[in-house]
This record gives sequence, structure tokens and C-alpha cells, in this order.
Amino acid sequence: MRLAIRHHTLYRYATPFNHAVQSLRLTPPSGKSQSVLEWRIDVSGIEQAVHYDDALGNHVTLVTPPGPTNALSISAEGVIETFDTAGVIGFTQEAAPVGVFLRATHATEASSAIQKMALACREATVLQSLHRLMAAIHETVAYEVASTHVLTTASDAFEAKRGVCQDHTHIFIAAARTLGIPARYVTGYLFLDEDMERANAADAHHAWAEAYVEELGWIGFDAANGVCPTERYARLAVGFDAASAAPVKGTLRGASDEALAVEVVVGAAQQ
Repeated sequence: MRLAIRHHTLYRYATPFNHAVQSLRLTPPSGKSQSVLEWRIDVSGIEQAVHYDDALGNHVTLVTPPGPTNALSISAEGVIETFDTAGVIGFTQEAAPVGVFLRATHATEASSAIQKMALACREATVLQSLHRLMAAIHETVAYEVASTHVLTTASDAFEAKRGVCQDHTHIFIAAARTLGIPARYVTGYLFLDEDMERANAADAHHAWAEAYVEELGWIGFDAANGVCPTERYARLAVGFDAASAAPVKGTLRGASDEALAVEVVVGAAQQ
């Protein structure tokens, strides 16, 4: 499937910033599950940007938009050809060893309730345990828009039994790590159409987890929708949690009263 994707982020400020540095993880990787056919990032100052791959394998664009200005617009768009690999990403190349994804963060700390649920999902094989874990979270934690916020932890969401894709992903990661399985956060895109059940579907800007299985490498698990990623999914960046994998991170000097608007559109590209 070919997906046409547009990801636009707009910041507005009551007073202009006079200096900014933006770290953009807005370049999707090519790999077993997808091939990037065309992609571009548009932001003021992009001509002087620095590009590098971080330790987790993400391509980072480091840009310093010129100021002073009251607004900052960041756009990324292109076409990605995706493939249904039953969620299997395989063995990716990054500097960080797999074992670092056993490390808990504040957002992915496992409460006693998450630990109990994880241990109850242990099966004969790692893969079977992961599938059972995904199903248990999907059945237990309702998908409810605006029920949580960006600082909600896995433990908070699991106790409330509701959340959005970020929360389902944090819970899955916390539970997988409880079982000694490396797991990481994935931010990306999901193509939705009229045939899908909108009540349980996430927004086009989506998040899910990947867990490491020695025989197969990294495998995706979307607990929010209860499925492994298909050709409707496009990977963007990975991290230890949502904050670590955020597509846009930066620092500003001089600005005040920030207002943020994000628009993501994912559609079928013409062949």
C-alpha cells in the first residue's frame, strides 16, 4: 500500500522568540515493513540544518529557525510504500544494544497491578506471551479520547482503565519489561478509512510498541487496536517512551504563552 502523509505542527506565541533549536525526528526509516519513496521537511532554517542518526536509530534534523517571530511552522510530507509483515520489523541497526529497552522510565514504570497482569500473561514462548499481553490490555483498558494527558503514566492509565494509544503503549511496554522482554515506543502513522471501526480506531498520528523476540527481532504490537501493525501503519521514530520518541522537541528563548496545533493527514497515494 502507498500512503500519502502530511504532518504539520504550528506553534504560536504571545511574544516572539529570539532563539530556538528544534530537534526533529520527522524522517521515517526504510526497512522490512516500509520503503520511503519521497519525503521532505519544511521549516524556516532547514537549509542550515544538521543531520545525524541518534543511538536508537532515528534520523534527526537539528534546525535553528531564525527569530524573532511569533510563530513556528514545521511540515513533513511524502509517500511511503508499506508492506504487511504481520508486525515483524526484524533486526534493525542502531548503536544502542537491545538491552537498554529493559530500562524503565517514569512513564513506563510498572505498578504492582501491571506486574500482576503481566505475570498472568506469561506463556510457553515469548511470542505467545506478547500476543496474550496485547489482548489483555486491549480488553482491559478502554480507548477514550481526552481521558488522559501527555504526562499520564502507564500506572495511572492502567488504574483508570482508560486512555489513548500513548497509554496503551506505555502499559504494554511496562508489562513486557516486567517479563524481561525488551520493548520500545513507536510513533508513526495509521491509515483509517470508512470500513474501519471508528469507535476503537486511533487518530492518524498513532503510537504502538515493539518488543524484541530473539528468533525474529523487533515485532510491533498495537494494544489500542488489538492488532499487530499491518500495511496501514507507517513507522516514524522509536524511543523508551512517548517523550523519548516525540517527533518534535526543542528549546526557545524569549517566547511566552505557547499555543500548539498539530494536523496529520494520511491517505492512499495514487499509484
